[in-house]
Amino acid sequence: MKFLGGDITEIVCKHPSLGDFRFQTKSNESYTMDKGGYRNNDDANQVTGGGQAIWQKNRVRWSLEGPILEDLTQNEKNIEVLAESSEEGTWIISHISGAIWQGKGNVVGDLQTDTNNVQKAMKIAGGGKLEPVN
Repeated sequence: MKFLGGDITEIVCKHPSLGDFRFQTKSNESYTMDKGGYRNNDDANQVTGGGQAIWQKNRVRWSLEGPILEDLTQNEKNIEVLAESSEEGTWIISHISGAIWQGKGNVVGDLQTDTNNVQKAMKIAGGGKLEPVN
């Protein structure tokens, strides 16, 4: 088994009414990915008086969080337009290893740009799971 970490090479959103969006990433940046699904709650107090475990299982949404690049000189379609939409887009996330994931979701949270390094903090999330394409 091999393990290959590295860059997210591309993030694409195919939106049903706004069209396609392609977001550029930067080399050597970290992203946090949660593929969604079910999780067991981590609470040390979830036991019976007799010491038997009580398992609380909840569904969590998928998410990807990390920086995208923003060209401050252009008036191109940007992530704020997607954040304003109530429709979910289909997100396709490509990794340098050749892995590709896909999920339906939307932009969540704050959208703040660092004007010095032209990076914008971005988080996308959706229901169900982030599924492998290949």
